[in-house]
Amino acid sequence: MKGAPSQLRTAGLTSLAMLAFAANSLLCRAALIDTQIDAASFTSIRLISGALMLWLIVTIRGSSVNQPVFFAGSWRSALALFVYAAAFSFAYLSLTAATGALLLFVAVQITMIGYGLCQGERLLPLQWIGVFCAFAGLVGLLLPGLSTPPIGAALLMLAAGIAWGAYSLRGKGQGDATQVTTGNFLRAVPFTVVLSLFFLPQLQFDRIGMFYAIASGGLASGAGYALWYAVLPMLRASSAATVQLSVPVIAAFAAVLLLSEPITLRLVLTSLAILGGVALVIHAKSIQQH
Repeated sequence: MKGAPSQLRTAGLTSLAMLAFAANSLLCRAALIDTQIDAASFTSIRLISGALMLWLIVTIRGSSVNQPVFFAGSWRSALALFVYAAAFSFAYLSLTAATGALLLFVAVQITMIGYGLCQGERLLPLQWIGVFCAFAGLVGLLLPGLSTPPIGAALLMLAAGIAWGAYSLRGKGQGDATQVTTGNFLRAVPFTVVLSLFFLPQLQFDRIGMFYAIASGGLASGAGYALWYAVLPMLRASSAATVQLSVPVIAAFAAVLLLSEPITLRLVLTSLAILGGVALVIHAKSIQQH
């Protein structure tokens, strides 16, 4: 019975991390449609807030390596992080929270699966079926029609997912994940300054919009990532991958309740195909083994 409280704690922390990840989509979409803040300012405030929160967490917790936190991470990873955050914000000028979260998720998974194939991994027949289902769902979502998301915004969100997938792949096996993430956030700040300068004539600051951006960076991103990295060692790899399937679902239901966004039949069907396909890819090996 001693394991029950530990399992309950792990489940609770994991749920909080997934809620934080889904909150990023909701906060960004709410800020860009309900306030006057622009996408560049949202991106900059989000990354700076995330950097400050992570720096505070690492400072309070203490470092596991004897080096300044700024020297953790790398400029390439920071650039990938910045591309993800910027494309994410500009995509949400036109996408609903649910559609954006789904496109982001599928792009991340495709990037990581594709990288594995390039490294010599081989998919089982059931996994290929899962890839086909996910790809068919993505095509179905983007096919022309009344409920098709704007193609430009959809491509931006797919780019954000590819960048985040690349960032995740670069972060594997780099030691203290929270410290590395902190270093990458700090290194991404100069990129946000350049972005803000580029869009200087269009910059608009809004008190509520800034609050959403700070919440997205400090809580949903900074604290959310720190929480996820803390709970990740307690999860099996397949469980960690599977639980992330909940993020687009949480975002979709929360968007209906909080942002009054519609859920179309196309979105429901394509989501089932995409998420079901990815779940099959994740679990095919264990299915065949049993």
